Amino acid sequence: MTAEAGPRRADGRVVLESVPRVGFYFDMQRHADTKARCPEDVCFPSVVRACLEYLGDGLGCRQVGVWNKDWRLGCAYAYLMGTTGAAFRLNWKPGWHGDNVASYLVSDDPSEIFRRGFASVGYECEIVCKSQVGQDSEPLFRQKIVESIRDRGRPVIAHGVIGPPEECIVAGYDEGGDVLIGWNFFQGFPDCNAGAEFEPNGMFRKRNWFPDTWSLVLIGDKGELPDVGRVYREALQWALQAVHTPKRYGDHHNGLAAYDAWAEHLLRDEDFATDDLAVLGERFMAHDDAVGTVVEGRWYGSLFLAQAAMDGGLKAPELYAAAACYAAEHDLMWKAWGLVGGMGRDEAKVRKLAEPGVRRLLVPIIREARDKDAQAAGHIERALARCPA
Repeated sequence: MTAEAGPRRADGRVVLESVPRVGFYFDMQRHADTKARCPEDVCFPSVVRACLEYLGDGLGCRQVGVWNKDWRLGCAYAYLMGTTGAAFRLNWKPGWHGDNVASYLVSDDPSEIFRRGFASVGYECEIVCKSQVGQDSEPLFRQKIVESIRDRGRPVIAHGVIGPPEECIVAGYDEGGDVLIGWNFFQGFPDCNAGAEFEPNGMFRKRNWFPDTWSLVLIGDKGELPDVGRVYREALQWALQAVHTPKRYGDHHNGLAAYDAWAEHLLRDEDFATDDLAVLGERFMAHDDAVGTVVEGRWYGSLFLAQAAMDGGLKAPELYAAAACYAAEHDLMWKAWGLVGGMGRDEAKVRKLAEPGVRRLLVPIIREARDKDAQAAGHIERALARCPA
């Protein structure tokens, strides 16, 4: 972190103004300073990537340059997608649920992706969860945020603040902590940003933030750089668990089983036998979230596998075969988008999904994607057998 990038201080106010912007890809394209980046629509890997860059320890990207000479990675976001398991996840709770897309569902332990993500870049982290410390813990949350930003010069990762409990960056505070300042993926959504204001540089300002803040992930001290080969092996073993574990959180279909549940739900004509746009929109959102999870996850999963072979030293041809399977899944999801009229969410696409014929064309695409996922897992297993630790 350079002196110019350090915190700007005033009475009761400290802001780390140079923390990079994060956001959904379609929204980020409006900002000239971010157009060089590839899509980053999974919140946690994206915010970690941004925080590391601010701290002068970015992992690098072949498209926008390497930030830290100690790392020789092709894509920081792909690396974090892989090490957290987010690249390999798919989850479907019975019914039509908007939180299927949550990346922490890759494990029965919601802290797993955070611990794995930070360990893979050599950092410690501390997780402070409202459900554990109590609903009256606002003073503790405020203390942790102020100490991290003011005393350590480190941004804080928070769940919520604006919109759903997805990860965002708290890069500063004002009025002694009454107001939080930072970047949130949902800050530009009118249905999510009630009460939000904005700094001149575009960062959100949120007063009365505690009721909408679920937990904090505090960036700890940096240790030695991990052995990258070991990190890749552990991540690939974790990927196999993500694929082959049929249930998470009790009744949530997971991995390969989630593809089957997703396809089966699309065949439930009774679930679409309504003209209520709100109900149909709920169905569409669950389906579209699953498409988005696979299309982005498997694309970056394919890059992660290539990095494992090139940067991680796991020079197994099976990893490239697995990467090809994931790339094929990515292409299948674009076919799925095409059947409803393309990428995006609007009434026309919602009503298109309600058509039985369209849903019956989607089912074989989803099942083919499942088969590709299973094939990729088999290739990964053989690669690990070929390249023991």
